[in-house]
Amino acid sequence: MRFLRIGAVGAERPAVLDEAGRCWDVSGVLGDIDGAALADGGLDRAARALAEGKLPELDPAGQRIGAPIARPGKVACIGLNYSDHAAETGANPPAEPVLFLKTSDTVIGPNDEVLVPRGSERTDYEVELAVVIGATARYLRDESEAAAVIAGYAIANDVSERSFQLDRGGQWDKGKCCETFNPLGPWLVTPDEVGDPQRLGMRLWVNGEQRQDGTTANMIFGVHHIIWYLSQFLVLRPGDVVNTGTPAGVALGRGGPFLRAGDVVELEIDRLGRARQVFGAA
Repeated sequence: MRFLRIGAVGAERPAVLDEAGRCWDVSGVLGDIDGAALADGGLDRAARALAEGKLPELDPAGQRIGAPIARPGKVACIGLNYSDHAAETGANPPAEPVLFLKTSDTVIGPNDEVLVPRGSERTDYEVELAVVIGATARYLRDESEAAAVIAGYAIANDVSERSFQLDRGGQWDKGKCCETFNPLGPWLVTPDEVGDPQRLGMRLWVNGEQRQDGTTANMIFGVHHIIWYLSQFLVLRPGDVVNTGTPAGVALGRGGPFLRAGDVVELEIDRLGRARQVFGAA
């Protein structure tokens, strides 16, 4: 199923799309799409209410779409996780997943404005498959247990400022945690509708020019391995988001051009929808 949140910032209303594309209000069933609702089986309750015809219809025309998960506890990210992306940046494929974190307040709606930070020289784009966690994952025994803790998938743009990330010393976080640097959505799509997460095409355009055209089949570490691996080092909780890496074609690998205020980035992943962000000045 496809879940989304509609409305102004801070006043989003949770909804579900049916097979015909009609939109139904689920606020009376689960309140919001957040960690508490995921932990309490809220998505299943919403699906049953839709099947039973108990939901009021909602007209989304002209309304803002928010991030499909409210108030994520953390955003865990995997770097250099596509063989073609590692090659284009001159990096050796990592022996283990490369982990970094983004602050949860970087998460914005899929079509919200992204701010190029002050002093930016190399703001970059990265289309990524995001995993939304639906149950606590702590020391999973193996990859086979990972599927049970995944609530669904979404599109993420792991926006990065490469000069801050690579040239200013310390960890990557300075180039990853700038405000608005993790647009997410439009939908949270449940695993039954996505199918095999390692067979999804993913694409990104800047000002109409295609820059990325990849597939999750090129991940070095697959989705289930990533979730198992992360659970050995930190506790994943309902509502957390995991960005799983980006394919080749980023500005860093191409030698530019990097993003400036006024640029338009569009991105899509098979079965997960499409997003569009206009970049502005901070």
